[in-house]
Amino acid sequence: MEIISVRFVLLALGAVFIFYFLKNKFKTLFLAVLSCAFIATFNYLLLAYVLVYALINYYIGIKLFESNRKTVYYRIGLIFNVLQLALLKYADFLLDPIITLIDSNIEIANLARLITPIGISYFTLQGIGYIINIKLGVEKVERRFANFLVYITFFPKFLSGPVERSNHFLPQLDNYKTFDNSRIIEGIRIALFGCFKKVAIANQLAPIIIEAYGNVSGSDGALLFTVIFIQPLYLYFDFSGYTDIAVGVSKMFGINILPNFNRPFFAENVTSFWRKFHMSLSIWFSDYVFKPTMFKRRKWGNLASIYALLLTWSLFGIWHGAGWNFMVLGIIQAAAVIYEFFTKKWRMQFFSILPNPLRAWLGRLITYSFYGASLVFFFAPDLKAALTFFSRLNIWNGYSFTSNQETVFFVTFLFGSAFMLVELFQNDYPDIAGRIDSWWRGKKQVYRVFRWSLYFFLMSIIIVLSNEVQSFIYFQF
Repeated sequence: MEIISVRFVLLALGAVFIFYFLKNKFKTLFLAVLSCAFIATFNYLLLAYVLVYALINYYIGIKLFESNRKTVYYRIGLIFNVLQLALLKYADFLLDPIITLIDSNIEIANLARLITPIGISYFTLQGIGYIINIKLGVEKVERRFANFLVYITFFPKFLSGPVERSNHFLPQLDNYKTFDNSRIIEGIRIALFGCFKKVAIANQLAPIIIEAYGNVSGSDGALLFTVIFIQPLYLYFDFSGYTDIAVGVSKMFGINILPNFNRPFFAENVTSFWRKFHMSLSIWFSDYVFKPTMFKRRKWGNLASIYALLLTWSLFGIWHGAGWNFMVLGIIQAAAVIYEFFTKKWRMQFFSILPNPLRAWLGRLITYSFYGASLVFFFAPDLKAALTFFSRLNIWNGYSFTSNQETVFFVTFLFGSAFMLVELFQNDYPDIAGRIDSWWRGKKQVYRVFRWSLYFFLMSIIIVLSNEVQSFIYFQF
């Protein structure tokens, strides 16, 4: 089922209507059945697999909590989660080439093609996080399978996150909120803006990205430089659009899921950028990989930081996909963070001579440019294509956009600039942003007319532009 579709809208609104007529003791079961039905629209085998996955992690969690052999069950839990991810996501890249060396015709990747493991990268991290939390004793074991199943499968976040934390999500299932009209409207508003980001901005930028990476060896340097500039915006509006839809729909059920973005393009260095972009994932890796590794290797001094960062970001890159290009993507981020860590004092002294606004915008420009260039390894089909991309940046053959492309980009630029302007005020001028928000939420008739006029405008644009459905980028992970 496509997220940007009438079917999904009817499913969400109908489910919310039924949800608030149910007694609290039935609501979790309803969400579990609803989420399973949503998964089944993609593949019945996927649903069967997710149910088995959830049951195994549920059982391991209970045994880990009750047994005296906690280390054994802890290791079983980690091995199971990592192994099933490797089998279903990395068979083409890692396992099948090894099997080929022993002259076997077995292709493990066929299993992944059969199951279609959508969302596996997300629910695997949630399963691992839950097992680690139980081992560390930071939360109680979940004894109701329906609750645990909803934690794994909750349909607004199942496809592309955010990566939830069990100690954040599960307690909410024990304290459902009563019906609140204002919360429903707020959820719809957030989801509406998310749909607009995806349809009116991301989808309109997609053709130029597809054109460039579809024929890297024949692309003009002007096109490739344009791609470097727009691909961060393309990814941001696509992914934050999905996140807004997930957050909005969840809010309609009275469930708050973790945020994923906090004005990332106003970060002044790469380190702070990753505290603002895909936050649920970067914080997960920080808590469950970086910090434990740092603690374990603390006697190494500064080498511990380098080792922990390289390990964390390498895994971060591999999480995104099975390919050397994703490995390089992670290592590049690690190199940037390591550089900023060891040069912080020098950089602060050097840039202190600049006025604050100039220093801030220079940092933002450098960070954005770095991220845009590094995304070549994200979007390129493989490492060879990524290297070819960079090698052709100096080849200019007079590429020019069509008049239709120019019109689309201009309108898309206006839409994107409106969102960026809002984020600018929220980040740099919070007092003004607060006054604008108070005006926006005003109860006078003129304010309501303005709000609903904007909402109808957004819905009209979505309807006009949603003829061609394009999947969200992070669905592939």
